[in-house]
Amino acid sequence: IIDKYKTIDLSKVLASKEGLKQFSTMFYEDVAEIYDAVTRIKNVERNPTGFSLNDAAILGLLVRIWKLLKEVVSYYKADNGQIISHFDRQIVESAITASYLLIKDDDRTIEDYRKCSYKNRLEALEEADAKTFYATPAGLRLINSIRDKMAAEGFDLASFEEQKRHKWKLEGKPFDQIFKQLEPDDFYKLMYGIPSESLHGSWSESLDFDLVKNEDGTYSTYPFYQPADVRFITPILRITNDPYLLWLERIECKDEYIEKIFKWIENINKRLFIAFEETYDLR
Repeated sequence: IIDKYKTIDLSKVLASKEGLKQFSTMFYEDVAEIYDAVTRIKNVERNPTGFSLNDAAILGLLVRIWKLLKEVVSYYKADNGQIISHFDRQIVESAITASYLLIKDDDRTIEDYRKCSYKNRLEALEEADAKTFYATPAGLRLINSIRDKMAAEGFDLASFEEQKRHKWKLEGKPFDQIFKQLEPDDFYKLMYGIPSESLHGSWSESLDFDLVKNEDGTYSTYPFYQPADVRFITPILRITNDPYLLWLERIECKDEYIEKIFKWIENINKRLFIAFEETYDLR
């Protein structure tokens, strides 16, 4: 992956909108492949086979990031920026949560994260005897799958008292508090708050992407998708590198060459952001 970039003149390629789009598409695709490869690395002395439950909780977040990023690239190629915005929140949540768990480096915190995912499943178990749905084949399948999942982790109905007290939030903290422990305060609304509107049926989102204002002040359908540009992805990559490096440190696989690769990703990402500012207008 790295070798093919050695002959590219970045200054020339990034000087036009066409070159910027072509290069950034290739770069994002390659970053997703690098992330994918990192999640397949392991220290066979530390982990002869797979990973423990607490390791796996973090690994799952890292796998989710590159899977979503590959989807983002596919819509980037299709020039569909509106759909990309639906993935932003999930990638940011996964990256921030993984970084937080890795920095804390505390098994109790990671177990808390795992337990917090059982909120609705636990409610289903607790009401299973009172609601007829759970006596149907579909309801029985659901209840059995929840019990199997809990048993595999050594949990029972009494395992979640702390999570109930904390209202099913990791360490009792709302996500914005966790985010702001890792990133500047302003980034929360810009990278997570506003993009979240795409998931919540936001009126502002509809005004921006799904309606067109007529000259008489009325509104009509806007049936086209918003074109994609580099602004959709460069901010995301700013926060996705860290958890992969922290993960490699956790599993005792970090080395100088891999650190250089991630520094290269960071530097190219900055160049893309600068190139966008120089190449595009202010709209």
